[in-house]
Amino acid sequence: MPFPLDVPESVLRRRRSQKWVAYPEDVLPLFVAETDVLLAPAIRERLADAVADGDTGYFAEIERLAGVCARYYSRFGFEVPEESVVPVNDVGVGVRESLARTLPAGSGVVYTPPVYMPFGPWIRRVGMSPVAVPLIDHDGEDPRLDLAGIERALADGARGVLLSHPHNPTGVLHSAAELTELADLAARHDAVVVSDEIWAPLTMPGVRFSSFLAASNTARGVGLAISSASKAFNLAGLKCAFVVNGNPERFEVRRSALSGAVGHFGALAAEAALTGSLDWLASMNAALASNLDLMERLMAEHLPRARWRRPDAGFVAWLDLRSYPGLGDDPAAAFLDGGKVALSNGPAFGSQGKGFARVNFACSEELLTEAFTRMGRVAAERD
Repeated sequence: MPFPLDVPESVLRRRRSQKWVAYPEDVLPLFVAETDVLLAPAIRERLADAVADGDTGYFAEIERLAGVCARYYSRFGFEVPEESVVPVNDVGVGVRESLARTLPAGSGVVYTPPVYMPFGPWIRRVGMSPVAVPLIDHDGEDPRLDLAGIERALADGARGVLLSHPHNPTGVLHSAAELTELADLAARHDAVVVSDEIWAPLTMPGVRFSSFLAASNTARGVGLAISSASKAFNLAGLKCAFVVNGNPERFEVRRSALSGAVGHFGALAAEAALTGSLDWLASMNAALASNLDLMERLMAEHLPRARWRRPDAGFVAWLDLRSYPGLGDDPAAAFLDGGKVALSNGPAFGSQGKGFARVNFACSEELLTEAFTRMGRVAAERD
């Protein structure tokens, strides 16, 4: 079993996080984007020291954390100025505040379904209107932005683009050419691009991620990127993320207004993750790649008519199960009901998700094997 996805289920069942309490104990949880890992040693030791010292107060070291994040994010294609980094509570807060502080009230905001379920609600929550421009070929080998469709939306009055990069749920990295053209479109129509890059640290071996802000000077002029250590190091509950403001002279996204809600433990853990845990992260990415190899074999054995594209980044995969009509528009519901396997419901990512499900493969080989065995049995029974 590849490290660090080698945690016994008996240990995982003691957890009280969403992944392990949302369903009864006879359900295998491969849905919400948590990982089945123990904390990287540097993170565990830093948090243990803080507990031992009673260091459980308010977060204060804004400049220190901003510097850590800037130095880490500079590996993704451009030199990030420390003063451009704004620590925030989580990526959702970073996205919403970036939209609210850079766009006129009521603006249309383009998003690219099938996409992370909260995008539409986040846009509406800040008083703006979601404008869906679906990916081209989301169910094929070359998912990509519909740049012509985005241009039409901007020409019709939309003022923002909310990008998922790496894209969730397809796992695709948008190409440098796509990102450059997107930046040019935004500049031409006086629009803003907010890029959710939370999956950036989790590229598969041999794959290189570049931030939207690295695409060009124009991209930095029109864009903001939001990321976090939370997905890569399983720190979501500690509440710490950061905004990289590509154009601080234009965009009023201020530390003084947003950084106070960062969790102190989240900041301590993020620093330990982004400075002292990168070897652990390399092991994690290798383990995820190994699980993709396993999943390919499991699908061939248990779900041979399913289609998928191996993700470039992240630990979720987008499964096309439309060749199993007996599973219906929402295969995840069928698998939960018939096989006690919890996946993310495809239709929740947009109408393009009918007949699809998203699987979280950041688990042990044993759990992944059992899950696909059960799913294959359900598919055969309903065929």
